[in-house]
Parts: sequence; structure tokens; C-alpha cells
Amino acid sequence: MSCCLLEFCRVQELRAVRDFLFPSLRPAADPAANSRSSAEKEVSWDDVDWGSWDDPDAAESAPAEEDGASQSTPWLQECAVSLSPCSDLMVLTRGQRAVFLSAKWRTADSGQEEMTLAVSWSGALSAEEGESVSSVICIPLASQKRSSTGRPDWTCIVVGFTSGYVRFYTESGVLLLAQLLNEDTVLQLKCRTYEIPRHPGVTEQHEELSILYPAALVTIDGFSLFQSLRACRNQVARAAAAGSDSVQPPPLAYKKWGLQDMDSIVDHSSVGIMTLCAFDQMKNASILGGFHATVKGSPPAMSQYITVGGGPYTGFYYAIEGSSQPLLSHVALAVASKLTSALFSAASGWLGWKNKHEEEPVQKQKPKVEPATPLAVRFGLPDSRRHGESICLSPCSTLAGVTDDFGRVTLLDVGRGVAIRMWKGYRDAQLGWVQVCESRGEAEAGGSPQFPRRHAQFLVIYAPRRGILEVWGTQHGPRVGAFTVGKHCRLLYPGYRLMGVNSVTSQGWQLPTQQVYLLDPASRAIRTITVPFHLALSDKKSERARDMHLQKRLNTLLRSRDIPPETLETEAKSILLDIKHPAIRKQALESLMSSKNASVSTLTVVTGALLDSLQEQEAEAVDEALLQLCTSQLSLLQLYTDIQTLNAQGAEQANPDSDTVEPGDGEMDSDLARLRPILQQYTELNSRPSVSFAQDPSGPLPVRSFLSQLECEGGVVRAVRGPDSDWTQLGSFLFWGCVCGESAPHRLCERLQAAGFSPQQLLSLCLSVWLSREREVLRTPQAESRLHSLLTALSNMTGVVEEEWDLQSVSPWWQQVRTACSQSESSGAALLAGLVGHRVAKSCINSLAKKKFEAECLSDSWEAVSLELEQWAVCLRQLEDTLALQTLLSLPSPRPPPGSTSTRVTVRALLEAGRGGVADSVAKWVFRQDLPPVLLREILQARGEGESLRQPPAEEEGGKEEGGEQKHQEGQEFQKAAGLLRSVCLRFPFSLSADLLSAQCCWEYVVQWNRDPEEGRFLSWSVEHLRMISNPHTQHGIAVMMWSTFIVKRFSAAAFLMEKVGKAPKDRLCRRDVGMGDGPLTSFLGSCTQVLQILMEADAGRDEVPPPALSVEEVWGGVEGPSSMLELALEQRSVHYPLVQHHALLAALLFAAMTFNIRPARPLGLFDSKGKNAFFKDLTSIQLLPSGDTDPGLVCLRQEFLLKVMSGWVQSLVEVGEEYPPPSPPGGEQWSALVLELAPPLQVNSDLLRRHLVCELYSQGLDRRAEEVMLEVEDREVLGSQLLVLTGQRLSYSLLHTQTRAGMELLARLPPVLCTWLKAMDPVELRCPSVPLSLTSRLVTRLIEMLPESHGQYSLALHLMEAVEALDTEP
Repeated sequence: MSCCLLEFCRVQELRAVRDFLFPSLRPAADPAANSRSSAEKEVSWDDVDWGSWDDPDAAESAPAEEDGASQSTPWLQECAVSLSPCSDLMVLTRGQRAVFLSAKWRTADSGQEEMTLAVSWSGALSAEEGESVSSVICIPLASQKRSSTGRPDWTCIVVGFTSGYVRFYTESGVLLLAQLLNEDTVLQLKCRTYEIPRHPGVTEQHEELSILYPAALVTIDGFSLFQSLRACRNQVARAAAAGSDSVQPPPLAYKKWGLQDMDSIVDHSSVGIMTLCAFDQMKNASILGGFHATVKGSPPAMSQYITVGGGPYTGFYYAIEGSSQPLLSHVALAVASKLTSALFSAASGWLGWKNKHEEEPVQKQKPKVEPATPLAVRFGLPDSRRHGESICLSPCSTLAGVTDDFGRVTLLDVGRGVAIRMWKGYRDAQLGWVQVCESRGEAEAGGSPQFPRRHAQFLVIYAPRRGILEVWGTQHGPRVGAFTVGKHCRLLYPGYRLMGVNSVTSQGWQLPTQQVYLLDPASRAIRTITVPFHLALSDKKSERARDMHLQKRLNTLLRSRDIPPETLETEAKSILLDIKHPAIRKQALESLMSSKNASVSTLTVVTGALLDSLQEQEAEAVDEALLQLCTSQLSLLQLYTDIQTLNAQGAEQANPDSDTVEPGDGEMDSDLARLRPILQQYTELNSRPSVSFAQDPSGPLPVRSFLSQLECEGGVVRAVRGPDSDWTQLGSFLFWGCVCGESAPHRLCERLQAAGFSPQQLLSLCLSVWLSREREVLRTPQAESRLHSLLTALSNMTGVVEEEWDLQSVSPWWQQVRTACSQSESSGAALLAGLVGHRVAKSCINSLAKKKFEAECLSDSWEAVSLELEQWAVCLRQLEDTLALQTLLSLPSPRPPPGSTSTRVTVRALLEAGRGGVADSVAKWVFRQDLPPVLLREILQARGEGESLRQPPAEEEGGKEEGGEQKHQEGQEFQKAAGLLRSVCLRFPFSLSADLLSAQCCWEYVVQWNRDPEEGRFLSWSVEHLRMISNPHTQHGIAVMMWSTFIVKRFSAAAFLMEKVGKAPKDRLCRRDVGMGDGPLTSFLGSCTQVLQILMEADAGRDEVPPPALSVEEVWGGVEGPSSMLELALEQRSVHYPLVQHHALLAALLFAAMTFNIRPARPLGLFDSKGKNAFFKDLTSIQLLPSGDTDPGLVCLRQEFLLKVMSGWVQSLVEVGEEYPPPSPPGGEQWSALVLELAPPLQVNSDLLRRHLVCELYSQGLDRRAEEVMLEVEDREVLGSQLLVLTGQRLSYSLLHTQTRAGMELLARLPPVLCTWLKAMDPVELRCPSVPLSLTSRLVTRLIEMLPESHGQYSLALHLMEAVEALDTEP
């Protein structure tokens, strides 16, 4: 439960490592050291006693001598040391020499396996003359294999030199690549790797390697470095296998910053990418730019760097992302020219016979050094006398520890840039960080990310001059650990982990358990620090940590599933009695009470033992809250046991008088008999099977749920409704036995009142279980009489009804019953509860009234009249109406609503839904039932008549196909639905008036169409419901709202699309611009035409009919809420009739163009600029419309368009047959009549259209229809000339194109003039040239009647008549 300093591993041959790195520290007895020349600084492999490395026993023969030498000289402080975060590789360097130590496992004397670090490579690393190692770092690279994702593959050693070079080596000392980034000494190498974000909002930091120079900072992107190192290692391996001389390393991408405004820099930390908040952004902008500074809309992302040194003591740099592009420089070819020589020299180090003269010469040419991007310091901590020495960043990058030459350790807040704490007396201190995660139990090991575990950070300080290692809690925590260690140790804190890990590969990543290492050269041991999380919560001298440990132990015990009850009882009692802190003991007791594995007896015994121990203590030492909790929980446990006993007694122990019905209940029986049919229908519709969950109210109530829903304080027990709790289970536990006749109501009420329950809460619980378990209530026999007994027992409790209660005031007790019934969605149970409550209330009122007026002479039939009974009468009528409406809405529908089975209504919901609430519910039901408007109109017309209705046509056809039985069943279902709808309409004569229901159905269908415009039937039925509204004022308002809310936007889009395309648009364009296909678009335009025509008719009839009266049923007079559709319709302003007519004209043209696919079709182009500007404006506004004569060219375009419509309609009659005509225009008239109606407003000659229609009908062979239209033509002479040509084409086809023998003979007998004229006729223009001669003869006869004798072609018509008669008489 405290900090621990544990040995992690040992370093072998540490003395040989020291002697190799420090030749001057060799023992004097070594002849090689004495004979060496002072000018020769390098050590020959033959001069070193490497044999001791191979013999571990020889190295351990004189441990005292080694330890004394190690302790006498602090040689480890002069080395550059780096330990891999994976603890598998350590590097020690000094000057030009380096030693690599790798992890190995060996068997200790005790027989256990232990890890050691043994030398794996040693040698010189320099490649330039006069350079030496200044910094080193070991970076493990993640494996890319699937089998080892997130695990280290190999470790790269990065070495910085005084010449400015940065070189990268493998674990075997093979040089991969080298980079000259700046011609100055490398001061520090630091790495930042991927960290799993602790919170969802934390930005993921990029991996990078940062290199510090005296006046520059170079950052290499981690991803680029990772790929380059892998590529170099693969190239080296391939080159070695192929015997190649050299390899070509890839370039590195890096950023180079020139750090300014600091006198000297010795260390740094790269915090990562950060984004300022809006306040800090404006603050920095005002400081840097002054009063007139501008701020960008979004704060930029910046990379933060912190440096330590002098002038200022600490500097904060911010490099905005994107301000400097990454540099791609040429990598110095540092790989030996002969790869075989490089590998040979590496291997020779193991053999010990390599000389310096055998090394390959190094390339002298230096690569180009890129200039640095200037980066000014944003701010700092100025202290002219203080000079920083090192900085250590915390794992979460929020804090940093800084050491200085004054022997101080300063804790910095990285985000705010301020010093928040300082320690003194730590000269030459070395820092590290330990981050501890809060532990979780096994059940919480896979907890949800919504509740992340807490983390605590501890600062580790090693003071070498004092030989002490301390652990401090941050930010202002106490010292939680101190250890006495040697004065020549090194504190190793990597501060990073694997490179090459991302958010995907880190899913199964196990974080390392060691973060800080202490290397002790005296004992050759590497130790790690373990800090418990609870030390961040309290002082080590407090008992709170121990109590928290006991509490966690109890929680673990409660989560165990297989523990016996006796063991659980014993262990829980022991733990609770051992806990000393009252607050933690209270939490432990609450955890025990909420456990699902603890039984009632266990809870009673443990709580009783804890209460006894508290009572034995002194009064001053007892925590009152804990004592009150134990007392209250014991009383609740006893209550739980007593109720279980009462429910287990059975019906034989119940009160024999509890089920008797009091005199006078015949009235309730008559009401039940009257409502039995509707209740039976409601029960059948709501008895469909449903899903039952584990927490079903019919199951037994667990003791933990009972305790969690009740509070006992001061002898008063009250139920608590939590956010996730429900009173149904608690109410079922208390009162369901009474409803089923298994428990006596009076005994239960006496026990509950003795426990401290208030009657009001008991009434709420009783009504809650009655209303929530409606299905069981409706199926339970005599449930009403038992509820009557239970309510009577509750009403007789003390404090329910005061003796001074006034009969003319409303009782809060019975108002609570009415409120619960009004708010319940269980309409059947609510009505039964209302009937029972009304009867009990009436009995109570009569008994109180008799007591008050007992001195007066009262007859036997006397009955008290009070305001309370009036309230009950209104409530019962509302409940009956709601039950009838709910029964109607519960009917199964072919189009069920998404997410639910049926709509539920309550009295309260109807009162708050406004005057149109009932109509809105019925309209939604009509939509779900897919009831056609015609059938709805018949149902409404048959209201109160009781006559049967015809079935829908679709159902009749389906009955013929599928059999009479199914037809009969469907007919019965329809008659049942129609009967329910009529009964609901009779109950709501005003709320469901014909106009109001039609208006609401119209609005419901148009809303549904707006959700799915592809269903054109919805809009068509909406228009039909609009047409069914009889009052012009209502019809006008609904039409205006429909047009402005849903139609005009799509209508304008369709018009502009057709104007743009110039023809009927394709399906893809219609869906893109209008939101529906080409087929639904045609139906939509037809509906638009109908809406506008209905609107014009309604506007014309408003002056003749008064507005409808706004009425509501008497019992629903208190309705409040939004305005109904009728009220909204009456609030609409009057439309401008010419503007509506103008839009109706455009709608008809668009409808015709889409129906007959007219080309070219630009309906907007048929209007002048005034007409175009008036379109799609508010219909209630006054717009400037076209007047006077129109441009002749525009009239010609209109005439051409209408003629194409006529031709298209006639052609469609022949193509689809007269039995299946094309979509009819609004009003039911034919297209010919509609076109003739459009002609006068468009200033087109109507007679010309009729003549064209006659010719088109004759051309199609529809002579009968043509003769009917011919009667309306005014200019018969022009029509006769046109028909003469058509007759000639028919005769030409009969004589010249069929080429029969009789025809040829007749042609030879014809006059030459007629023969020449017939040859000039082209019958191809006829759409139906093959017509019986009798029809052609009839046409010629009418032709002669129309042409005057003075006409120039009259003689030609006579010749035609003779030719037709002659041809007709031929056999």
C-alpha cells in the first residue's frame, strides 16, 4: 500500500564497460594501461581484458574492489546513457566509444529466471575527425506483422555528435544512415510517440524525433522516420545478402527552427500540437498586435516547444502548423563504401583483434545544410541569475519539471506557462515521471469509454548529492515516498514508447509497467518505482487508504457469484466492522444494500451487527448519519419481511368482509353493464401478445430494489422516484396481493401506516400498479370490487379527509385519483378506477354529510350534492370518451406507425392538445387505415342513422378473387371500424364535425405526402378531403395553407425545370430538382390545378355563407393548447382572385405539357414579363398582372401549344382506348373542354381550336365524336375547306394506295380534274387512313352542306361525292 523500489534486472560486466569507456580508471596493475602513449587515446581490442566478460565468475571474484572503484569516481554521470522503454537494450557512450547491452535471461543461484543486460556490441561510433558523442537515445520500432502487432520488432539507436551529425544504428552497431542537420553540437535527442487519448476530445499527437542544437531545433516526423529506418534496414540486409558494396538511403523529411530571443539553450521538450481557446487567442492577439489586432475565425493549430537555459530561464515557442514546409535534404552517405568491410569491422569487435588502421576512410564531403526558419519566443520565465539545466515533460504533456543551477526543481503548467510549485535543495537533480491508472475490478475491466479511468501523476526526483530518491504527488500533493540510494546513480526516464504504433495497432497494446529506472553502478542493479494510485488521494498517514482498500475488497466480494450466503454474511460483517472512517463505512453499507447477491437475512444480520457496534461506542464518537442509515435500513428490512408474510398468508387469512360490496353499489354495476361492450372491444384489441422483459412487474421485488426506492427518516417512510426507477414493481409488491384477493387490505394499510407511509404516497403506488397492469386487471374477476375495498381502506386511514372539510370544495385526496386516471394511457383501467373512486368518494361524502346534518330530518332518498361529485361526473364522461377514442385508435391498420403498435391517448393529452386534438388523432387513424375519402364521407353522412355501409371497391374485388369467406370477414372488420368511428363522432359532435375532420384529414394527407412525394395518391386524397369541406371559409383557409406551406415550392421548381429543359423532364431531373419522379410529378401538377380551382370557388362563395362557429363539447370545455385547423383556417387572409386564376392557368399548362409530353414546352415562355413576375408570389398579395392585348407572337406560341394539347389528347384516345383515357383534368371534364376554357384568358381563338379538334378526330377515324364537336364550330366554310382536303386524302388512300381492280376502273372513269387533285393528296398525314366508305360518304355529305354553292371548291366536292358513291356501290 506504499511506494516500492524493486529490482528489475542486473547489468553484467559493468566494470569492463567502465574500463572500456574510461581507460584512465583502469587498475594500475594493468601493464597495457601504463605502457600506452598519452597521445594514443583509443583502446586496442587486445589491451582490454575481455576474457572476464566471457567468465562471469571471474568478474564476481572481487566485488568489494569493483564497488569501491565505482563509488570513488562518479563515472556514470559523465556518460550518455539511454535505456529502451521496452527494457531490452541500454546504450552507454562517452567520447567516441559506445557499448550496447541487450537483455538476456539466465538462471540465478536461487533457481529462478532473472533478466540481465549483457554486452552485445562495443566500439567507436565516430565518422568525422575530432567529433564525439554528445547525446544518445534508443527508439524501439513496432512490428508490422499481424502476429505481433503493437510489439517491438527491433530497436534503433540514434546518436548525436558534436559535429552536428545524427546517425542511426541497429542493435548490432550497423550504421543505417547519417544526417548533417546543423553544423553545431547536438545537445539533446528526444522522442515523442503515439499515446492512446485519455478522453474523446484529446487531439492525437504525431510521432516525432526532436534534435536540439545551441541555436536551432530540428523535428523529424515520426512516420517518415519510421519508414526510412525500415527501408534502410531492409536495404542493408539485401545488400549484405547480395554482396553489394553500398546502399542508397532515402531522404528524411524534417523541419528546422531557428530559436531566437534566448541567450543560451541547454534542453528542450516538444509538447505537441495544441489549439488555443478563443479567450487565449484574443489575449495573445491583443498582446502582440495591440488594440487594432485582428483575430481569425478559428484558432490555428500550433506546435509547442519549451526550452530551458538562460535569458530567459524558460522559453515557450509556438510554431503554427503550415508556416514551414518540411525539408527534403540529401542524406549523407554514411554507410561504409564496402558493406562487407563494415560488417567485418563490426564482427571483429567480438573477436578483439581489430586495429584502428583497419578502418575504412570516411567520406570528407559534407552535405548541404538547410537554413533554419526563424522562430521567436512567445513568452518565458525571465530570471537573469537563474540558468536552467534540464526539463522533463509529464506523460500527459500538461506538466513539466525543470532543474536549475540554484538547486531548485520547478513544476511548470505547460498550458498556462506558469510555475506552480518549487522545491529547493536538489542540486544536480535528475527528474522522471510516474503515471498511475486507477485499478478496476474484474467486472469493470471492459468498462465503457463514457467513464474513463482516472490517472494520477507523480514526480520522481533523484538528488545525487544527498543520495535520496523522492516521489511527490502533483500538483500540490505531499511526498509519498523516499528511498536512500547511492550518490552515483543515474535516473533513466525515456518518456516515450514504441514508434510506429497508431490508433488501430494500439487496440491490444499493453502499456509497459515500468516508466522510471534507477541505474545503480555500485550494485549493478536497475530498479523500478511502483506507486499505488490511492497515494494521490490522501496522505500516507491517514487511515482512509486502508479503509478504501477494505471497501474495494467488499465490492469484489459482492461481485462474486459462487460465494455461499454464510461466507458472504461473515466476510461482509467483518469488513464493515473493520472500516474506521464513517463516510467509507457508509459507502460500504450502501454497496451491500444495493448488491443483488445479498439476501434479506444477510442484510439484517450485518446491519444489526453494525448498529450494535455503533451503539456501544460513545455518543460523541458516533456518526449520526451512519447511525440513522443503519436504523432506517433495519426498519425497512423488517417492513419487507412483514409484507412478504402478509402476501404469503393466502386468501384464507384475508378479511372475510373485504370482498363484500357495500349497499348502493348497484349504480356502479349498471355503469359497468353499460360500458361492458366497449370494454370488451378494448380488451380484445389490446390483448395481443407482447414482449416481456426481465424486470417484469409481476415478478418478485428484490430487496435491493425495495431499499433503493424507499427512504426512512424520522419515522417517516417515503417512496423515491429515481431517474431509472419505476413505482410499478414497488406498488405490485405492496398491493397486488389485495387486488388478487390474497391479502387483507385493512391489515396491509395498518402495517404501512404504522411504518410511517403517508396515505397520499400509498394511493399513488396503488393507482400506479392498477393502471400499469391493465391486462391483468381486465382479466381478473371481481377486480373492481377488490379495488373498492382497497380504496375504502386507504380512505379510512388517519389524515386522509379532515372532519372540517367543506362539501363545496374539492378534496385533494380524490383530486389525486382523478389526476392519475387522467394522465394514464391505460384507458380501460383508468375508467374502472374512476368508477370505483367515484363510488367510494360518493359514500364518504354522504357519510360526512349525514354526520353534519344528522339533527335535521332527512329522507331516505336524500343524497348530498357537492362540487366534488360534479368533478367526478365530468371526469367519468371524459374517461368514457377517451376509452371510445382509444378503442378506435387501437384497431389494426394496414399502415402501422413506425416504432409503435398504436397511438395512445389520455384525458390530459386531449385537454392539452387544443380544440383539434381529437380530430388530429382520428385523422392519423384514417391515414393508417388507408380509408378512401369517399367511404369516409359515407360514414360521416350515416352518423346516427345506424345503416350499414358498402365495402371499399378494392375489398369487393379481392372478395371475388379470394372467396366469399374472406370477403365476409373483411366486410365485418370494415363495418366494425365504421361503427366505432360513428360512435366516437357521436361522443364528439363538435370536435369531430364533418368540416373539422375533413380539414384535419386533408392536412394529415398533405403532410404525409410532403414526407414521401413519390406517393402522389396522398396528395390526391388530400385534395378530395379539401373538396369535401362544405364551408367556403374553412375550405379557403385550408387551401391557402396547403399552397403556401407544401405546394408552391415544388410547383415553382417544376415550372423552372420545364422552362429550362424545354420539354417534359426525365425522371432523373425531376428527382433532382423537384424531389419526385416524372410519374408522381404529373399527378402533382394535376392536384395543383385542383387546389387552385377549389380555392377560386371557395373565395367566390365566402360572401354567401357565414363563418363556422367554434364550439366544443361541454365536458371538454377546459381544453387548452394549440389552435385547431379550423381556427388556423379562419385566420388566413383573403386571396387575390386574379392572381389565383393566373396560377391556375400556369398549373393547367404544366399539367398538359407533362401529360402529353409536348415538345417544345416552355409554359413560362407563354407569358409576358408582368405575368412571369407575378408567379409564385403570396396569393394574398396584390400583384401587377397582364392586361390588354398581348403580343401577336406570344399569342401564336400559345395557340401552337394548345393545338398540340388537342392533338395529344386525341392521339391518346386512340392509343389507350376510350375505356382507359389519359389522366383527366380537374373537375372531371375532358381535355377538350379544358383547352377551350383556357383559350379566352390566353387570347386564343376558340373556334380555331374547335376546327382543329374536328380535323384531328376525323384524322384519327373518330367520326362520331367529330360530328358532335362540329355542331359548335362557327366558321363552317373554313372547316369545310379543311375537311375537303381530309376527304381527298381518304379517297386517295382508297383508290391509289390500295390499288384494287374496282378502284382502278373507277379512277379511270373520274374526271381528269378530280383525278389530278386526288393524286396530289398525301394520305400519310392521316393517322387512321383506313376508314369505312360509309363514314367517308357521311363526311362528304356534311361537307357539301357546309360549303356554299359559290365556293370555289364546291364542284370538286360534288365530284368527290359521286366518286364515293360509285366506289361504295361497287361489289
